[in-house]
Amino acid sequence: MSASLNLMKLCVGCDDPAELAAWQKHRFGGGPARHVTRMWPKREAELLDGGSIYWVFKGVMQARQRVLELQEVQGEDGIRRCALILDPELVRVAAVPRRPFQGWRYLPGAEAPPDLPAGRGDEPDLPPEIARALAEMGLR
Repeated sequence: MSASLNLMKLCVGCDDPAELAAWQKHRFGGGPARHVTRMWPKREAELLDGGSIYWVFKGVMQARQRVLELQEVQGEDGIRRCALILDPELVRVAAVPRRPFQGWRYLPGAEAPPDLPAGRGDEPDLPPEIARALAEMGLR
């Protein structure tokens, strides 16, 4: 993806892109997915100009979803939050190792991993330890 600005986020609760896709399909019925975060991206216009959220699974960035819209939501606690409205299509990307971090981080387009070639996104996921080791060696 060549957008000028993206987000990256740890995917907590899912071990791999296939599990995230299944969870989102069950939760959102195949329509746009929604991820609520406490912080509103200050660089909203850049993000909405074709940006994506890149998901990190067990220390390895492996997938992305295009950010379609940002919506303000208010939690039961009265705190305003940002709902990232995401394209339901989960695009597999070249595996890149990432250290743990909290929340989300901006990811410049120049640092974003490339999408996997057509057909490769349907391959079964490697175990996280193997995907991480291959990514660290620059082989996946």
